[in-house]
Amino acid sequence: MKKLSILLAAFLFIFSLQSCVVSHHPNMGFFDNPHYDYKGATFTSINVPMFLAKPIVARTLREEGESEELINLIRKVSDVKVMAVENGNPKMLADFAKYLTTNRFEEWMTVKKENETIKFQAKQAGEVIKKLMITVHSGSELVFVDVSGKFTADDISRLINYSEKKDVRKLVSK
Repeated sequence: MKKLSILLAAFLFIFSLQSCVVSHHPNMGFFDNPHYDYKGATFTSINVPMFLAKPIVARTLREEGESEELINLIRKVSDVKVMAVENGNPKMLADFAKYLTTNRFEEWMTVKKENETIKFQAKQAGEVIKKLMITVHSGSELVFVDVSGKFTADDISRLINYSEKKDVRKLVSK
């Protein structure tokens, strides 16, 4: 019986790590439609299990001397999906924007810099933000970050203020 439980635990652990593997299939709602013509777009998707990522991120932030406030924000994240699209087209991006509107996402902020556009859209239930969709568009390349959790507008504001105080590029390049 003990061997069976160890084997089952090992199987479940290996199965949970499967979602860490990079996939070449879309991992977000709009893009998993088999009837939509993506016109040669290629997808790269990453879905990291948060029960593995949260302790690592929190430990790294503590080692870097970051504030407990930032670590507490990370704890509110329940899921993160990242998807990169190569050879995307403007029609696909417009259809995705319609999809978000249909699914009650509200546009929060758009940042334009040279040939890049970054959009922040949120899906709320009352004062609680349940999903935050970040879209980065640069020519035919697109990056989508889908963050699920339970945030408030103050949480997002603190994160933006934090990123303005710190040079985020230095943190990412470490």
